[in-house]
Amino acid sequence: MDEGEKLRWGVQRRLEFIDFRLFWLGRFNRSDMVDTFGISPQQASADIAQYEKIAPKNLAYDRTEKAYKRAGDFKPAFIGETIERYLLQIVAIENGWLRQDDTWFDSIPPVEVVTLGRRPTDPAILLRVLDAVRNRLEISIAYSSMTGSEERPRTIAPHALAHSFGRWYLRCWSREHNDFRDYALNRISNVDVQGVSPVDPALDFEWIHMINLVIVPNPGLSPERQAQVAVEHAMTNGRLVRPCRLSLSFYLMSEHNLDVDPGVLDPKKQQIILQNRDEVMQARSAARQMAIEALARAQASGSVS
Repeated sequence: MDEGEKLRWGVQRRLEFIDFRLFWLGRFNRSDMVDTFGISPQQASADIAQYEKIAPKNLAYDRTEKAYKRAGDFKPAFIGETIERYLLQIVAIENGWLRQDDTWFDSIPPVEVVTLGRRPTDPAILLRVLDAVRNRLEISIAYSSMTGSEERPRTIAPHALAHSFGRWYLRCWSREHNDFRDYALNRISNVDVQGVSPVDPALDFEWIHMINLVIVPNPGLSPERQAQVAVEHAMTNGRLVRPCRLSLSFYLMSEHNLDVDPGVLDPKKQQIILQNRDEVMQARSAARQMAIEALARAQASGSVS
């Protein structure tokens, strides 16, 4: 990257900072930029002038307070598509996953995050797992199963990570079962490298194949409530079409009770339903069977030893 590109990236970041402070705090001053980025007051002034040129209706200078304030016509010019990221930063700060000093928050509003919490992942474990994914290695792990059985070694070849419902998973080939499975990352307590993975991740058909989940409001709700649910989930013409990997559809369905037949639960407890549930389950089952058969052929041919 040449110096011109670095400068453009740096200016972009500083303009995002102005946008961020105006959005969240309603104000900022030149010294905020000087302190945050270690730039000169002259450079801060130049950045502010550039921001004003791009979004002149977003800020106004208050001479009494010597600060720039959010104007009534403010519309995010740089963080409009990433607002959710900053909300997640607040959650991360409250959960102790992120230091406030590592963000652009000068202060945050009163926040209470309701969560049961889970055992954190050991950084050393994560690094070894990421190395295994990156270098396509086979590893032996100590794993605590949900069945409550004694922790014992398992030999796996991870090829991807997945996140659902606040939990991280490793998508892996299991030597013990000769199929592809998910392992919860925070249940792994030890990692030992065994060698290069003997399995091609392209055989994980549940992972590589996508399907559209067609989600609609529960017809058991009143028309008014159905309309509210459609708005809440940003549906178009009363439907939300959500592309999803077959292997991950299980988690999305479980999280939102999409795996339960309509009418079993109170519609208020199951506000959305999966219109093509049978199609999704059949596709997932077929892809899993295809992978099992492909792995069996690979093992019989000696390519999986």
